[in-house]
Amino acid sequence: MIKKIILFSVFLMISATFFAQRERVENLPTFDKRKIHYGFYLGMNQNDFKLNLRNSDVFDADITVEPTYGFNVGLIAELRLHKNLSIRLEPGLVSNSKNIIFKHLNSTGNPQDSIREIGSTYLHFPVVFKFSTDRYKNIRPYLLAGVSYDHNFSSNEANQDDNSSGQFRMTTSNFMYEAGIGIDIYLSYFKFSPSIRGVFAINNEIKYDDDPNSNWTAPINFMGTRGIFLNFAFE
Repeated sequence: MIKKIILFSVFLMISATFFAQRERVENLPTFDKRKIHYGFYLGMNQNDFKLNLRNSDVFDADITVEPTYGFNVGLIAELRLHKNLSIRLEPGLVSNSKNIIFKHLNSTGNPQDSIREIGSTYLHFPVVFKFSTDRYKNIRPYLLAGVSYDHNFSSNEANQDDNSSGQFRMTTSNFMYEAGIGIDIYLSYFKFSPSIRGVFAINNEIKYDDDPNSNWTAPINFMGTRGIFLNFAFE
């Protein structure tokens, strides 16, 4: 799935670049002279979890994650620091869901024990640096790198029930780092910017069950988000 998103993103950027280069008139010639400008973005994502399991001699666990597609929407505020460098705030909402499959629990005879559906809605607040090339006609490629804070509204962290009652819990506050590429396309009335980026968790997002030997959480040493974001910005 991730490969399909990447291939689609590359195809879209190449197509948009070809279209922009055909334009003979330079659109929005003074756009990049603004100190501050604003915009919004729409997009899609595919989020997964990176799992590191504890020593298999102690915990005989087999755990996999099935990701699905989600959506992103948010606002953009960009401050120009240099002609080729700016800093961006991109607060928004991210929604997605994942299934965690505990294959080692399939033998219990209760399917509810072996699957946990994790539906998540995040307040996603990235602070990223944007490194742009010089403008060529109506296009301008760029790189993105930065960090973000995620507030998980669906974490269940404060829930007193745990997996013994069917509740999978995660931490509410999480931190990520991000890196990506994109291209600014200057149209007649606005700037259109498709981009693709990877998002990776810094902290462990799992909240462990009360039982230190829980079949669900004890085998997991680290569980952190990793995802691909495809955004379409309008500025």
